[in-house]
Amino acid sequence: MTGKLFRSFGALASVGLALTALPALAQEPGQPVPGQIGLQPSVTPIMDSIHAFHDGPLMWTITGIVLLVLVLLVIVMLRFNAKANPVPSRTTHNTLIEVVWTVVPILILVVIAIPSFSVLTDQLTIPDGERKYLGTNIFSFGEEEVPAPSLTIKATGQQWYWDYEYVEEAKGFSSNMLRETSSDGNDRPTLKPNEPRLLAVDNDVIVPVNTTVRLQVTADPTGVIHAFAVPSFGIKIDAVPGKLNETWFYARRTGMYYGQCSELCGKDHAFMPIAVRVVTQEEYDAWIAAFREGNVIDANATLPALS
Repeated sequence: MTGKLFRSFGALASVGLALTALPALAQEPGQPVPGQIGLQPSVTPIMDSIHAFHDGPLMWTITGIVLLVLVLLVIVMLRFNAKANPVPSRTTHNTLIEVVWTVVPILILVVIAIPSFSVLTDQLTIPDGERKYLGTNIFSFGEEEVPAPSLTIKATGQQWYWDYEYVEEAKGFSSNMLRETSSDGNDRPTLKPNEPRLLAVDNDVIVPVNTTVRLQVTADPTGVIHAFAVPSFGIKIDAVPGKLNETWFYARRTGMYYGQCSELCGKDHAFMPIAVRVVTQEEYDAWIAAFREGNVIDANATLPALS
C-alpha cells in the first residue's frame, strides 16, 4: 500500500511540474480567453481590491488549509492503516481536538470576513470625491482617490436583453446580442467580426475613460430577477423588479469590456451579454452630442471602428 501511495504522489508531482512549465497565457482585459486561469485583468479600483483579496488572504488561507489536510491524510494513511496499527483505538471523543476544529475555522472566517466586507462596502458606496477606496491594499483604510460621478447610467434587465438610459440626457436604447446568422445581415460576422461570439451586442454602452460612472440597476416590473456583471470592472449586482440597486466603476483604460447576466433568469439567460466600450473623452463628447441630437445609430457612427 505504501508503495502505491508514493507512486501516486509521484504522478501528481509530475503533473504539477508539467503545468508550471506551461508558458503564461497573454490576456487582454475585457473578456475571457481560452485556457484562462485566474481573474480577468483589472481596470478599476474595485477590481484592484478584488485581485488583492484573492491573491492575498484567500490564496494564502486556502493554500494553508490544503497543505494541512494533505499532511493529516498522509499521517492517517501511514500511521493508522491495518498493517501499522492492527489494533485500532476505541477512542470516540477528544475535547481538545473538538474545540480546536471548531475555533480555528471560526478564526479563519473572521480573518477572511474583515477584508471581504470592506471590498463589498467599496462596491456599494458611490464615490463623493472625498472617501478613499481600498485599491491594491485591502488592509488599508483606503488609498485610492476616486472623483464623484459625472455620469449616471440606468440598466434595466428585460427578457432577454438590456435597456440602457443615460439619465442626465433622458435618452436610452436597447442592447441585444448579435446572432451568428440572420436573414438580413444583422449578425456578428457581418457587423462586428472582431468581437467575440455570444458577447457582441448591437449597441454598446459608451463611457469615457477616467470617469466615475454611477450605475443604477433594475429589472422590468413585469419581468424576473437578472444580475449585471462585468468581470474586468469588478462589479456584479442584482437587477430586481421594482427595486433600484446602485454600484459604480472608474475605468482607467480604453477598450471593450464584456459581461453577462449572472442570474438564472429563464430560457435565454445565456444570451443577454453586456458590452461596455470605454473611449477617450473627446470620442465620448462627439458620441453623446450625436446621441443627444439623433439616435444611438447616428451616435455609434461617430466612433472609430475597433481593430
